[in-house]
Parts: sequence; structure tokens; C-alpha cells
Amino acid sequence: MLPPMTPAANPADRFGPAACPRLVVKIGSALLVDPAGEVRREWLAGVAADVAARVREGQRVAIVSSGAIALGARRLGLPRGGRASLEDAQAAAAVGQIALAQAWAELLGAEGLAAAQMLLTLDDLEDRRRYLNASATLGRLLALGTVPVINENDSVATEEIRFGDNDRLAARVAQAAGAGGVILLSDVDGLYTANPARDPAARLVPEVRRVDAAVRAMADGGSASGMGSGGMASKLQAAEIAAAGGAHLAVASGRRDRPLAAYAADGRGTVFVAEGPTRPRKAWLAGRFTARGTIAVDAGAAQALRQGGSLLAAGATRVEGGFARGDVVEIVGEGGAIARGLSQYDATDAHRIMGARRDAQAALLGYAPRAALVHRDHLVLL
Repeated sequence: MLPPMTPAANPADRFGPAACPRLVVKIGSALLVDPAGEVRREWLAGVAADVAARVREGQRVAIVSSGAIALGARRLGLPRGGRASLEDAQAAAAVGQIALAQAWAELLGAEGLAAAQMLLTLDDLEDRRRYLNASATLGRLLALGTVPVINENDSVATEEIRFGDNDRLAARVAQAAGAGGVILLSDVDGLYTANPARDPAARLVPEVRRVDAAVRAMADGGSASGMGSGGMASKLQAAEIAAAGGAHLAVASGRRDRPLAAYAADGRGTVFVAEGPTRPRKAWLAGRFTARGTIAVDAGAAQALRQGGSLLAAGATRVEGGFARGDVVEIVGEGGAIARGLSQYDATDAHRIMGARRDAQAALLGYAPRAALVHRDHLVLL
């Protein structure tokens, strides 16, 4: 369980060693790789120095580092930064990841820190058992004082099974690592009321308490550099994932030397504030991107879920997918997704008892029914 974080006069204090014992820092491709496709070693050395300073103060830091595809594309002479096709991106990642890991190992090593590499796929964090394995590895590496350097395993990821950007990966890593904060170093210095490149009246938003429709309307979906895969929209998604795990998330500029120290000094950026710690299983459910099936519900069941109830079979109107007992299912109402949870039944039996009251379920199933299709202890509202 993560300790609660107290409000701070300088927003960056939420991410300091005293308030945030474990921190995840994400670095985008546009910051780490120059237009010629080379590592910006001098700038990266400053980041390594920032990380070392935090480690000396007792903070454990994990880094989610983009850049493998951009680095590999130059070495292979691939067009469009290695993103012309999935095959190009996979090949570029395989070549670039070696260069990326070497740069981190050398620069962190110069600061007296050991770097550790972890390459993750979406399935590594979507499957509960593999998620717990990754969490245990991250926890042990951090406890040993190493700096895990994490990236999506783009050499094997496919279009259908991938995070798609490292903003969301960083938020999921924070959940797995039990981190209290995430700092996304970016080529922009936070969320603006409008795109500042197009609207000179746009203002930086210093704090967001809830990602709602008004906040989403401010986001611009593209990557400013054209080098990465994310944009402000992906950062909002990352903020929601981080908040589900009780972690604050900051978007701050990496377009300055010693960016973590600079952010700690002036707090310039946008902080997405988390309400507080969340039960680990529910945080994992809220942060998932995929579900094995769908259960549609009537208005009464939807209201009961929003009031903290379980999903009973009587309120189910449709069952889709080939899920097994214990798989994650999405629960939908007339307005769209309501919740996500672990099914207490496989799809066949769920279909048999949908719409049936408890006293009729035993006859339909041939065995005593369980308390709910999805119990509230294994369910999270979306």
C-alpha cells in the first residue's frame, strides 16, 4: 500500500524523495535522440546526474526510456525514422535497443549506479501472473539500488498487442513498481488550455484533479517532434492509469539541462493529482488495456455497480467473448463501458444464467451458483 501524499507549495515536491520513495521517470525519443539519430549524450549525462542525486537522497528511481526505434533506424538507414512499417520498427528496435542500453549503462555507471534492463510487452502487464512476476523483479532491483531502464519490447510487439507509447507504459510500470509518482519528461512543458503553437493565448494548466471531457478537449493528439508515438492525449491516458494506482503524474519539459533538477526547483509543468492509494488488484484492473469478453447490463445493474455493488446475473443482458473464469471482462451499459472485473464464471455458464435470478440459477447450471457474475471486490469502475 502506498503512503498518502500531502499537498505541496511547489508542485514538484510531491515527486521528491521525502514524499515519493519510488519514482518513475519517462523520457521521450525527441529528448534522447537528435535529428541525426544519435544519442544526446551530454543532455543524457545530466539526467543521469539528476537520478544519482535523487538516489543519494534515498529515492528509488526507474526510467522508462524511448529511443530504440529512432536509434536503430539511423543505423539501418530506414525511412520515416523506422516507422514506415511494423517490420521496419521491429528491426530498428532490435538494433537500437543495444545502443540505448549501452548509453544508459555507461552514463549511470559514471555516476556510480548500476543500470538494469527490462523489456516488457503488453501481455507482461495484462496477464496477472506475469504482472506479479514483473512487479517482483522491479521491486527487487529497486531495493538493491539499481536503476531499471525499461522499454517496450518493440522487436516482438505487434500492432494489435502493444502499449503504443511509453507514456502509458510508464504509468503501468509505476503500478507494478509501487511508485508514488511518475514524471513524463517531454518536448512540451505541460498541458495547455489550447495548442500553444497555434494559439498565443494558451495558458499552462498547473494542476488537474480529474481528467474529464473539458481536460480532454485541451489535448492535442499528435507528437510535436514526429519522432515519438505519443502526444498529450496519451499523457492524459497515462495520468488516469497512474491515478488508479495512487500515483501523481507530472508532465514537465525535458528541453533544458538537468531537467529533473530544474523541475524540482521551479515546479513548472502540469501535475495530475491522484486521490490516494488504491488496492493493488483494483489498480491493476483499472490500468488494463484489454479484456477477454464483455457483459452488457440493464439500467438497474448499472446503477447498482456505480453505488458499489456486485454484478448479479439477473442484471446481465448480453455476454460476448470466449472468457474463462478469472478472466477480465468489461461491463457495459447503454452509455458505454461502466466497469472492468474478474468474471466468476466462464462465458458459457455466464450466458446460461444471464437475466436469471439466483433461485433459478442452480437448475440452469447443475451446481450451486456463486454470489455474483463479477464480485465487487474484483471490480473497478471506469
